[in-house]
Amino acid sequence: MASTLQIYDLASSSAMELLVIERLIEAPNWIPDGASLIVNGDGRMFRVPLEAPKLIPIETGDFANCNNDHGISPDGESLVISDSTETGQSCIYVLPVSGGFPRRLTSNVPSWWHGWSPDGLTLAYVGRREGVFGIYTMSAEGGEERHLVSGGGHYDGPDFSHDGAHVWFNSDRGGSMDLWRMPAKGGEPERMTDDDRVNWFPHPSPDGRSALYLSYEPGTEGHPCDRNVELRLIDLSSGSVRTLMALFGGQGTINVPCWSPDGSRFAFVSYARPETN
Repeated sequence: MASTLQIYDLASSSAMELLVIERLIEAPNWIPDGASLIVNGDGRMFRVPLEAPKLIPIETGDFANCNNDHGISPDGESLVISDSTETGQSCIYVLPVSGGFPRRLTSNVPSWWHGWSPDGLTLAYVGRREGVFGIYTMSAEGGEERHLVSGGGHYDGPDFSHDGAHVWFNSDRGGSMDLWRMPAKGGEPERMTDDDRVNWFPHPSPDGRSALYLSYEPGTEGHPCDRNVELRLIDLSSGSVRTLMALFGGQGTINVPCWSPDGSRFAFVSYARPETN
């Protein structure tokens, strides 16, 4: 499989190819210093410098089943990963961004990380507890998890707003897969999209003006890979939605926070279409 790591510039409404590689890579995060991205691939983590793009391995010890739910602390010092090596199910760990031995944070599994509060104090993640999906938060140092919302159907992709006041997520709690947000301290969820598309993985912009998300074609089940998808942007002042670009992707394209520190660009991955005879 060929993966293309790209950067979309909002000012020019264009995407630039950063790295094309004949392997699966997923879910770019932008390091806060603006100089590098982090991706996962084949169970491992990699740094990609923008000036000389290539995959540079990040040491994670014996933890070799990292999935695409990972991210970087606001101060740029720590990397959080979701890995199943120790427990057989996705569990959340933290380690130095330069690499090292991961320290376990979540006692309950499965848990998939998705968001870090702007003040660096709180993590947001998805958990499945007794077969029920929900959104949870926890201190970045570990400890007891706090339940925000759950119920029938699916909950995924929690990410904090720029000011930490809200947690955005996607859910089919309203009958179709749409974007929602709720107070970070708990409260009633507010529906943010309501159309015939299948909408996943909201990422509020650093300037608080918009939210990026992945939009599948109507009728799509789950969040599969290798589909025709769109990257869309919600204007939070007007509520209007615009399509930035169409691509072949899905799972792995923008699962986790991917904005540049200044909010002028974001990173994503697209994939090669299968050859047809």
